[in-house]
Amino acid sequence: MVTALGVVAGYASVLLANSRHFYTDDTESQYGPMWVMLGRHLREGRFPALVPWEWMSGNYSLEEAGLYNPPQLVVDLIAPSVDNLALYVTVVKLIFSIIAALGVFRICLAYGARGSWAALAGVAFPLSGWFLFFDEASWATSLTGTAWMLHAWASALRYVRGRNGPIATFVFLYLAISVQYVFPAVESALMIGTVAIGEIVYQRSWRPSLRLLAVAACAGLAGLETYLPGILSSPVTWRGNERILNDPFLDVPWSESLNASLPSTVPAFTGWWGYIQPLPMVYIAWFLIPLLAFIDWRRVRESAREFSGPALFATAVLMWTAGPGRIGPLRWPARVLPMLAVALLVLVCVLLSRYGAFADRRRRGVAAAVLIGLLFVRTFSAAPHLVIRHLVAVAVVAALVVAFVWLARTRGAAVACVLAIVAMFPIAYDQVRAQSPTPMSYHFPQRRSEMTAAFPHFDGVTLQLADRALVPPSDQSGTGAWGSLVFGNYAKNMRLNYVNAYTPIGYATFSAMLCMGWDGSTCPDAYRRVFSLESATGRTIVDLMKVDRVVLQRAQYPDARDRPAPPGWRWVDHPGHDRYIWVLERVDGPISTRNGLIADTKDVAATSVSKDSVTSRLQVSSAGGGRVVLARLAWPGYRATLDGRDVPISAVAKTFLAVDIPAGTQDGELVVTWRPPGWKIGIATALAGLLGLGALHWLWIRSRRRAAVTSDDRAQEVPDSEPERMEPALV
Repeated sequence: MVTALGVVAGYASVLLANSRHFYTDDTESQYGPMWVMLGRHLREGRFPALVPWEWMSGNYSLEEAGLYNPPQLVVDLIAPSVDNLALYVTVVKLIFSIIAALGVFRICLAYGARGSWAALAGVAFPLSGWFLFFDEASWATSLTGTAWMLHAWASALRYVRGRNGPIATFVFLYLAISVQYVFPAVESALMIGTVAIGEIVYQRSWRPSLRLLAVAACAGLAGLETYLPGILSSPVTWRGNERILNDPFLDVPWSESLNASLPSTVPAFTGWWGYIQPLPMVYIAWFLIPLLAFIDWRRVRESAREFSGPALFATAVLMWTAGPGRIGPLRWPARVLPMLAVALLVLVCVLLSRYGAFADRRRRGVAAAVLIGLLFVRTFSAAPHLVIRHLVAVAVVAALVVAFVWLARTRGAAVACVLAIVAMFPIAYDQVRAQSPTPMSYHFPQRRSEMTAAFPHFDGVTLQLADRALVPPSDQSGTGAWGSLVFGNYAKNMRLNYVNAYTPIGYATFSAMLCMGWDGSTCPDAYRRVFSLESATGRTIVDLMKVDRVVLQRAQYPDARDRPAPPGWRWVDHPGHDRYIWVLERVDGPISTRNGLIADTKDVAATSVSKDSVTSRLQVSSAGGGRVVLARLAWPGYRATLDGRDVPISAVAKTFLAVDIPAGTQDGELVVTWRPPGWKIGIATALAGLLGLGALHWLWIRSRRRAAVTSDDRAQEVPDSEPERMEPALV
């Protein structure tokens, strides 16, 4: 209860400093609107694995959608019912932050910490620098994946030490994997490996660790469906060329990673804001470094083997933070700073709980002062222009250490931990206040009703040609640019069908064709490109996409309206929005609803019978053979059958899905279907994982029964002389 309430109080402190802190950057541009859209699809009875009109961002079997994660699906289902998106994402993040904090709490208890110290570590983690300013503020899937991974750690440790069965470990690992964000999955694998090695060192037996690895393998098999489509689709995406690179971006020097206890820290490494970062990314907790002086390290050495697992995990992630910058899809090593925070919080709080030494104030106080001085030197070296703020932080931390030690000696460790927890809230408030408004925000409106009221109601499929970099901060509001332009997933909030959306994956050739980026921004040449003719079909790109409307950003195309509209298009006025956009619409009206997704035919008569997001049914005829081009990206996973027989598919311009129709076809039924590639393999491996879990759970139950029988037998095997010897004592 203290841990959960501490997280709530921490959130309240942050929101007092900045009410939009948890609704910023990728949360407002990617996750929040995506939850709304996915929830609508689920409510309408559709599994939203593919949304064709979003083109390169519409394949949600590859995106961070958590399609196979039950808690995330619940979040999606609720989202369309909440108008205030900022409020909704904040509540969701609060719940997952409480789950994460309780995970840290459970890990500490599993390593033998008392409840007060475990609560201290649990509350501290959600208020640590990177987790607070990035995972909680922006990257929601990192938050949720980390929350489940922490419980997997606690359950894995309990399982490997014989305190519970394998089911909890399996469930939490599966939840961490199926969030559909690769970092928690890889971090979970690293955690399992270090726990297994650490327990071999501690228990001097390999069998418990082997059982743990078996459970992890079963969870990996169950979660393979989450990542198999991405692996098999990677050749057509931006991610198809991933390799190990020595990129310095967000590589964190070890000296900065360990500067964890001065609230004023602004670390020095290459990031989005140059070399000096404006946010306390490497901060963990004010007490972490100074209280190292109050641990009895001699006693720690006697039981060091017990903590080899978290020590090994901390060493591994510390090395990871320093690079290389890219390991396949794993880029930006600073993203693992929360793992370093967890490992250090667990180690320090467990050691303080079990081996705290607060009696020798003078000698240990000097050691604590030296540590605080080292913190100041490191922080001052990174940002000397903030020397006054650093000195104030030093004074605050020193005063808190003195008060903590005095309370621990006179009132007990539990009261001291309460002080440590309470002190975190004003620190978090000051850190967030100093960075408000956050430098990462899009400043989208908070209420979806406000967004819809301010925006034109565009029917059909709309393609926007614009660059977010051309929107000045003064125009970033619901009554400003966001009343006319969309970036990221903003259109999903208003239930508008825009081609532009947010994607970290991207279909490479389509992106190159329209020079479209991850947030839906396009280059100035995009206007020429979309109205150019594709050589194989003789149709324009917008015709092959079956786009109904093209919106041009005035800042990018200031004189576009002075030129004639392209053939078949006309300029349309939208009073109140012409400050930001020009609008082109088709002369003959929308085409996205005509004849299904048929975009072009060659020597084929084709009529759409029905369509949905993953299937198109057509009636086709061709005397000499021909081709049908559909307004679908040629994602891996498509299959075409003609009257039940497979027919070949291809890609026009390496982008648009095409089906070859054989000669002599008369009123044939062409069915084009898409399934995530490898979906049958994923189902098979999931079943194998569940069967493996069942076998491991049965072995665990059998071992407990054997242990219980052995214990009863030993209790009954009493020597003949024992009753005579024990009877006087009983009397």
